Amino acid sequence: MINSISVDELKRYNNVNIIDIRSNEKFNSKHIPGAINIPLEQLLINPNKYLDYNKVYYIYCQKGIQSRKLCPILSNKGYNVVNIAGGYEAWVLSE
Repeated sequence: MINSISVDELKRYNNVNIIDIRSNEKFNSKHIPGAINIPLEQLLINPNKYLDYNKVYYIYCQKGIQSRKLCPILSNKGYNVVNIAGGYEAWVLSE
């Protein structure tokens, strides 16, 4: 079971750890305010470098497909991750 959150729910939270797994180019073009960029491949190869087991991370990609696939992998490794449903495109549509 994947923990997911809508962008509308996410907007109600303050001071959360948001990770954009898109490419550096897409992130640098536009991203959810407050997000940090850790491209998918880097996060898959070495999650320990970026994640803390004691924190919750909200993860998104462009459409929510890659982040939905990534979250169970990270969750199975013991990380507390939540998929942002619909990804960046959902964020843009909610503005």
